[in-house]
Amino acid sequence: MSKPSQFKLMTQRRFAPFFWAQFFGAFNDNVFKTALLTVLTFEALSWTTMDRGFLNNLIPGLFILPFVLFSAIAGQLADKFEKSGLVRYIKLLEIAIMLMAAIGWMRHDLWLLIAAVAGMGLHSALFGPVKYAYLPQKLAPDELVGGNGLVEMGTFVGILLGEVLGAVLVLHKPWGIELVAGGTIAIACAGWLASRAIPLSPAPAPELKINWNLATETVRNIRYSKQNRPVFLSMLANSWFWFYGAILLAQFPLYAKDYLHGDHSIFVLLLTIFSLGIGTGSLLCERLSGHKVEIGLVPFGAIGLSVFGFDLFLASISYTNTTLVDISGFLQQHGSLRILADCLLIGVFGGLYIVPLFALIQTRCDPEHMSRTIAGMNILNAVFMVVAALVAMVLLNMGLSIPQLFMVTAILNAIVALYIFTVVPEFLLRFLAWLMLHTTHRVRTFNAERIPAEGGAILVCNHVSYMDAIVILATSPRPLRFVMDHRIFKIPLLSALFKAVRAIPIAPASEDAEIMEAAYGSIARALERGELVCIFPEGKLTRDGELNEFKGGIMKILERTPVPVIPMALRGLWGSLWTRSADNPFQRSFRSGPFSKLELVVGQPMAVNEVTPEVLRECVAQLRGARK
Repeated sequence: MSKPSQFKLMTQRRFAPFFWAQFFGAFNDNVFKTALLTVLTFEALSWTTMDRGFLNNLIPGLFILPFVLFSAIAGQLADKFEKSGLVRYIKLLEIAIMLMAAIGWMRHDLWLLIAAVAGMGLHSALFGPVKYAYLPQKLAPDELVGGNGLVEMGTFVGILLGEVLGAVLVLHKPWGIELVAGGTIAIACAGWLASRAIPLSPAPAPELKINWNLATETVRNIRYSKQNRPVFLSMLANSWFWFYGAILLAQFPLYAKDYLHGDHSIFVLLLTIFSLGIGTGSLLCERLSGHKVEIGLVPFGAIGLSVFGFDLFLASISYTNTTLVDISGFLQQHGSLRILADCLLIGVFGGLYIVPLFALIQTRCDPEHMSRTIAGMNILNAVFMVVAALVAMVLLNMGLSIPQLFMVTAILNAIVALYIFTVVPEFLLRFLAWLMLHTTHRVRTFNAERIPAEGGAILVCNHVSYMDAIVILATSPRPLRFVMDHRIFKIPLLSALFKAVRAIPIAPASEDAEIMEAAYGSIARALERGELVCIFPEGKLTRDGELNEFKGGIMKILERTPVPVIPMALRGLWGSLWTRSADNPFQRSFRSGPFSKLELVVGQPMAVNEVTPEVLRECVAQLRGARK
C-alpha cells in the first residue's frame, strides 16, 4: 500500500506551524551566536580586552550550560502543561531575550550579549522536551520517521543558514550591528507567529507535581529512563552521536585553515556539505524504513560514521596542497572531492543513525513520561558534548593531529556501536533483516496497519522458509516474540541470539511436556504485558509449497489469554534457497532472479470466538492466494 510522502506533512496544520516554530528557533540561535563570535574574532579590540580564545570557548559553553541545569524542569513542564501554549510562552521568552541582546548590540555591552547567549540556551533547553514529545501526539506511527526526518533536516538547515547569515550580516558595513539586532528580533517574532497556529496538544500528566530541585529531579529522570533498557540505550546512542558530531565540527575551522590551507569559505563549504548530508540522510530514513520505525537503520548509520570518518583521516593525510586557496582553488586540488564526499556521507549516515533513535524513544517510552525522558536525553547530550571537548583538547595536547583525531573518533564510534548492538541485539537483528530484504528481495507489505499499534495479539502465518521470521520481523512496526521449535532454539551460537530477542522455545508434549508447558506460560505472560506473539501453527516447514495442517496449540493459547488473532500469509519465498523442498530448490530461485518479489499480506483481526485451526488455515489460504 503506497503511503503519502513525508513532505505532505508540511501542508498540514498539525505539523507545519510546529516545524516552522522549531526551525526559526534553531535559525535564530545560530544567527546570534555566529554574529557574536564573528565580531569577537575580527573586531575584538573595539569590544573587549579579554582573550579571544577564552571567549570563543566561553560562549558555546554558556549556551550548553542551561541544558544541564534546566532540562529536568523543562521536561516536567512539558508533561504537565498543554504544549501549544507552552511553545508560545517559550517563543515570547525568545523575543524578550533578543530585545535584551539588541540593547547589548547598540551599547557594545559584551556581558549583556553573553547573558543573552545563556538566555538562548535556556530557550532551547525549554523547547527541546516539547519538540520531540509533540510529534508522537500528532503523528501516526507510520508518520513518525518522516516527521522526525523533516525536523532534523530543518534543524540542521536552520543551523547552517543561521551561521552563514550571522557572519554575513554582522560584517556588513556600516549597518551590520543594527541588521543583526533587528534581524534576530524579527526571526523571534516569526517563530512566535508560527507557534500561534500550533493546534492544542493536551498534557499527558496534568496532575504532575513539579520538583524544583534540579539535582534530585535530574537523577530521578535518569533512573526512571534506565528502567526501560532499549529506551535508555537509545538515549545513550543518541548522545554518542552528539559526542561524535561535537568533536568533528569543532575541528572544522582549524582543519580548513591549517590542513586544507583554505580561507574562511572552505570552512563554510565543509559545514554546508555536512549539513546537507544530515538533511539528506534524515529525509532518506522514511523511504528506507518503509514508513515505520526501522531501528535496523541505526547500525547501518553507525557503520557509515566509522567508515567515512576513518576515510576522512586517510583523505586528509593524502592531501598535498600547501598554498592558500579559496573554494575554486580547493576544488582543483587532488583529493578535495574525496574529502567533501566523506563529509557529505558522514552527514548522510548520521541522519540515518539519529532519526530512528528519536522515533524509537518516542514509540517505546511511557507517554506520560515522554517529555521528561527527552529532557534526560538532553542532559546526557550536553554532558557528552562537554566530554567531547575535553577529550579533543587532551588528545590534541598529547600531539595528535586533527586528521588523527578523526581516526580515533571513528574507531571509538565502532567500539561504542558494537557494545550497544551487543547489549541490545534487536538493533543488529533488525539491521540484518533489513539488509537481507533490501539486497536479495523486493518486499511489499499489504494491510500492515492491521497489526495493532498497541496491546497483545497473536500473529499467525504460514511457514514457507527458514527466512520467514526475518521477513515478518523486518516488516512489523512493533517488536515480536516468536515461538520456535526447541531444537532450533538450542543450535550453538544461534541460541544466544534467540535468547537475546526473547524467542519462546516449544516442544510437543510427546517430546518434552515440561518445555511445552513453560512455552504456554511464557506466551500468556507476554500477551498479558501487551506484546505481540507470532506463531507458525503448521509446526514445520512446507515441503511442497502447500499449507500443512494447522495444529491446535492456538486454542490452548487463547484459553489462557483471549486476545485478537491476526492471520497473515507470506508469498514469493517458496522455491528459494531458503525453503525446504524434496525437489530441486534452485530451479524456481534462479527463474525468479536474485531480487525476487516477496509479499506479506495481513488479514483482518479475528475475535477469539471466531478462531479454530480450520478457520485460521482457510483464512491464511485465502490471503496466500489473493492477488493485489
